[in-house]
Amino acid sequence: MSKNNFVIGLDYGSDSVRCLIVDASNGKEIASAVHHYSRWQDGKFCQPVENQFRQHPLDYLEGLEITVRKSLKAAGANVAENIKGISIDTTGSTPIAVDKDGTALALHDEFKNNPHAMFILWKDHTGIKEAEEINNLAHSGKFEDFTKYSGGIYSSEWFWAKVLHTLRADKKVRNAAFSWVEHCDWLPAVLTGDTNPLTLKRGRCSAGHKAMWHESFGGLPSEEFLTGLDPLLKGVRGRLYRDTYTSDSAAGLLSAGWAKKLGLSGNIVVGVGAFDAHMGAVGGQIKPNILSKVMGTSTCDMLIAPMDKVGKKLIRGICGQVDGSIVPGMLGMEAGQSAFGDIYAWYRNVLMWPLQNALASEVKSESARKKIIDAVHHAVIPELSKSASKLPIGESGIVALDWMNGRRTPDANQALKGAVAGLNLGSDAPRIFRSLVEATAFGSKKIVDRFQDQGVDIKGVIALGGVAKKSPFIMQTVTDVLGMKIKVARSEQACALGAAMFASVVAGIHKSVEKAQDAMGSGFEAEYTPDKVNSAKYAKLYDQYSSLGGFVEKETKK
Repeated sequence: MSKNNFVIGLDYGSDSVRCLIVDASNGKEIASAVHHYSRWQDGKFCQPVENQFRQHPLDYLEGLEITVRKSLKAAGANVAENIKGISIDTTGSTPIAVDKDGTALALHDEFKNNPHAMFILWKDHTGIKEAEEINNLAHSGKFEDFTKYSGGIYSSEWFWAKVLHTLRADKKVRNAAFSWVEHCDWLPAVLTGDTNPLTLKRGRCSAGHKAMWHESFGGLPSEEFLTGLDPLLKGVRGRLYRDTYTSDSAAGLLSAGWAKKLGLSGNIVVGVGAFDAHMGAVGGQIKPNILSKVMGTSTCDMLIAPMDKVGKKLIRGICGQVDGSIVPGMLGMEAGQSAFGDIYAWYRNVLMWPLQNALASEVKSESARKKIIDAVHHAVIPELSKSASKLPIGESGIVALDWMNGRRTPDANQALKGAVAGLNLGSDAPRIFRSLVEATAFGSKKIVDRFQDQGVDIKGVIALGGVAKKSPFIMQTVTDVLGMKIKVARSEQACALGAAMFASVVAGIHKSVEKAQDAMGSGFEAEYTPDKVNSAKYAKLYDQYSSLGGFVEKETKK
């Protein structure tokens, strides 16, 4: 192997994009850069009260150019000319309407400020009604159950619910939309210059987990099923795709135009894209039957297993089981929580409200106010964690539910709401915060329990992401609740590193994803071990959490 083989991994998260340049021979991280989406930072095109979260394609394109150029500048001489491959991971399901050329509608002047013409972010839940209709028809007995490889329950976070909701909501977009493309498929298409919706390569990961694609179905759900949902879907299937590709496949070569924009050569291989958690699991060195937890604003829990061990078993209530969606040749299984770090951020924002809204009358200087607010903003969760960690388990009597953004797994239901029970006049901020941390840990245990109840063995846990790196209190709580050891991946950028590993495979540097993991993996920086006494105490609280969840779900159905 040449010593001058460098690859680029691009990780598109909910708030920002990160570019990572990696030495493919040893996994050394040469340089990186981050760009926060400017329009998203300004809150544009989103209405959180209505669960509407949209992102403009320009945020993605600007971030691409800015981060790659910054990374190359930081990497120094002789790196740009030795970049061999680029691979991309993104959030998902995050689809967008495109015209016949594959141009995102929001890039046309007519639609530049229309949220329905933009990327519909993974956590957008405006399609709850449509998801319910998909489930009702799929389970009606009139058609094959196209949800059976998606855990048996279709979610409003996924492709078809979002497409149908948008077609119903906006006539102009409906008339202009030729096809629909996932974010993780659109960017490689843009980079290679083949944005034609009928020819661009669609990733197995997004298609299998979010669009009900399966080989046994002959691809996507049938035309009869889709038009049975709504005649507005007539013809959409024929303008999408039949075949899908795992991320060790090449989408094509970097186009001359984008090579010039990025400061690269035009003979660089661009890989087929996938979702951030799936590539993150690879970057975190996932192995068979080891649960990989990407712990950030939400969680995505990944498992892989040999096809002959789990492949024919239908696992109820998860986010899909897809051949090759994580590691080619292995069954990829996905689960997760719709909110994790977002719950802590929500509580912090609640506590910050008086400071942000009442300080003006006390501190006249705008710069001084900003300095105070910023300082408190960054200190709130660390201080809450410090105080909450000193509280005895179960002492407060408070039990919370982690469904602030609905429930993803087990048994997706985005109509559910969070709850906090057992409050009294002594329920202070640290006690409530502890109950929220415990709720997120209990939500994690529900996922583990579901896999195990369905006969899928879990032999260990790997954690990656911001929460895993920053909060020992939260990590120890999750460890004690699960009663399992958790290893934390060393890389600060496991998703981007996973993308870089795939880039090394599509570029021919490594023969397989497993070989890339062995050569480029960063190892682990910490290991949490469960305290048996604490685990026993949490088991009692877990029963209370389950009872509260059962009550709330029952009331929601009324």
